[in-house]
Amino acid sequence: MVFHAHSTEKANRSDWQLLREHLVAVGEGAAANAAWFNAQVLARVAGMLHDLGKYTERFQRRLAGDPYAVDHATWGARIVRERYSGRQNGLATLLAYAIAGHHAGLANGDGGEKRSSLRERMSDDYRQTLPPLLSAWESEIALPDAICLPDGFKPCSKRGAFQLALLVRMLFSCLVDADYLDTDNFYRRVEGAPPRLQNMSPGLALLRDTLSEHLARLPTVGGVNPIRAEVLAHVRSKATETPGLFSLTVPTGGGKTLASLAFALDHAVRHGLRRIIYVIPFTSIVEQTAAVFRGVFGDSDDVVLEHHSAFVDDPSTAFASKDKRRLAMENWDSPIVVTTAVQFFESLFADRPSRCRKLHNIAGSVVVLDEAQTLPPKLLRPCVALIDELALNYGTSVVICTATQPSLRKDQGFPDGLENVRELAPEPRSLYQRLRRVTVRHVGVLEDETLVGNLRSRNQVLCIVNNRRHARHLLESMEDLEGTYHLTTLMYARHRRQVLEEVRARLAENLPCRLVSTSLIEAGVDISFPSVWRAEAGLDSVAQAAGRCNREGLALPEASEVLVFRTANPHWAPPPELKRFAEAFRATERRHSNDLLALAAVDDYFREIYHLLGSDRLDNENLLGLLKGAGPENLPLETLAARFRIVETAMLPIIVPFVPGTGNREPYISNALKTLEYAATAGRWVQPYLVQVPRQAYDALRCASAIAPVAPERYGEQFVELVNPRLYDARFGLRWDNPQFLDAEQLVR
Repeated sequence: MVFHAHSTEKANRSDWQLLREHLVAVGEGAAANAAWFNAQVLARVAGMLHDLGKYTERFQRRLAGDPYAVDHATWGARIVRERYSGRQNGLATLLAYAIAGHHAGLANGDGGEKRSSLRERMSDDYRQTLPPLLSAWESEIALPDAICLPDGFKPCSKRGAFQLALLVRMLFSCLVDADYLDTDNFYRRVEGAPPRLQNMSPGLALLRDTLSEHLARLPTVGGVNPIRAEVLAHVRSKATETPGLFSLTVPTGGGKTLASLAFALDHAVRHGLRRIIYVIPFTSIVEQTAAVFRGVFGDSDDVVLEHHSAFVDDPSTAFASKDKRRLAMENWDSPIVVTTAVQFFESLFADRPSRCRKLHNIAGSVVVLDEAQTLPPKLLRPCVALIDELALNYGTSVVICTATQPSLRKDQGFPDGLENVRELAPEPRSLYQRLRRVTVRHVGVLEDETLVGNLRSRNQVLCIVNNRRHARHLLESMEDLEGTYHLTTLMYARHRRQVLEEVRARLAENLPCRLVSTSLIEAGVDISFPSVWRAEAGLDSVAQAAGRCNREGLALPEASEVLVFRTANPHWAPPPELKRFAEAFRATERRHSNDLLALAAVDDYFREIYHLLGSDRLDNENLLGLLKGAGPENLPLETLAARFRIVETAMLPIIVPFVPGTGNREPYISNALKTLEYAATAGRWVQPYLVQVPRQAYDALRCASAIAPVAPERYGEQFVELVNPRLYDARFGLRWDNPQFLDAEQLVR
């Protein structure tokens, strides 16, 4: 009997894929993926056994048209445990998780939630439900005699189960990516298309040289430029340091972005690492950072991949072979990846094949965590453990990059904190004094009328507040003034960029310019106002606001004020999750009012935050506790994925195809939506035109027929666009209010 892995329309089966060929190819592909963390043997076994259940008569009938679904993943998981029993049983169980979950996702070892647990699938009762496995596989598949931990793997007793859980996800990633690529290439051959090639971008050495040429053209005199040049040279000189953990502590405006990129490229070339992954806190500035990098290297996704976290597959679906090709996912094979903290960290705790597919490409890379102080305190301990583990066992160099360095080291009192973190910046405390460009002071409690009066009296001013409703109120109070602008995440990224271009032009020409924004402007937006007002928040947010004031150092610090205020209007109070940060800021302000941005004040602030939260609140979901005492047999992989949520409120993407303020469709995005072939490509094209909204607002818009799916016969509701142009305002972006007060009648008015 001839066994096949995938079928076509040809009844004579002349172009069907042989099962042995698929298993061997996936095994070799998975092994190649795992080479960067020395786990080739484990990954190859997972690849060769993942579809073992296709060696059954029932599955072969399924390929021929039998409508009944067949579990073809469990046999491979059972065989790997039977073949590698005894001392190797723990490792075999890790492989069993990956093999059993390569369609539906990783399950818990015991006590399954939405999925059957691994224990249940390994039971004798479950075995009775499987079609008999035919012995032909033993003559077609040659397994190694033994399996072993990756060469050089360093066990850590205090987080043993945490290490095992990450190893499972890394092996799962190697398997899933190899499986998807081989399946895709099979169907490409059938269609007469060439195979999907690995990324063919220039090598990192050439990219480093291109960046060096760009940096050589930057000004080195005037304002803060000499200090930026000094920082750059010093940071690049550290690239010879052995891979591991680094910090880069440079005040805002000190050139962190390009300096960190230069270090990453130099360091990667020196030590044979393979890519740079730039992790940014907010979706709103991914496009901006990617645009900076593309300005250096050219506008190509083969070099700079911009990957948001908007499009994910349906977690309730186990995809069939052809469906795998349509997922909006990335495997991060570009040399420079710009992504969000949500995408990066949630993927590393994920259980779904599409989310985990890219993980193996983090190994052997340089990861730059930009604005690291924005990592959510409720998940800080698991994030720190993850950072440490990537450096320890996956050949990853991690750069913690920020102006306000969070106190994450063990010697700073952080529970199970980082050790051997090397600073890249030249004398950070001295550097802060030299780059001091603003004066920060608290002006107390302000009524709205007083705040608006102050803003109206200034020719050029930026005001940053804590919620969109407050920002809208301030804008409406000043709309009669020339040059008044507004920024919000309810605008799509290209729209925000257009607003910022207008604002920069007015600032350069010394024209009246008043900008009201939510906090999205704080992280990395290159803009400089002579005066900034900031609603009370955490000290890290205040420091970021200060980075938008006198950015080039052309005025004296005393003439460039950042004025922090507490609103008297209870409607504009910070949301609950920010109140504790504001409380810590007030405590720090009482002790450091003479210099609120000094590194001593920053260190004091983060200690205050961690004190207020307590050790348990730094792992609010008790993720590390779930793993305490766990072993290979009972890893809570599905539970970890469900609980690790940086953003608790699920946000759903809506594509806005309209030119702001006109109701006309934007030609580029309209053409992109018409010519979609694969979801992954579409995900790249439409990301700059997305607005993300909560589920309640999404449902209300859908009920009002204000949004509609794009090509639903192909993608279902993965891509959804706004079809009512009246709901997108040139000033405020997508028009919806609090979802609980939103109804269909309001939407269509």
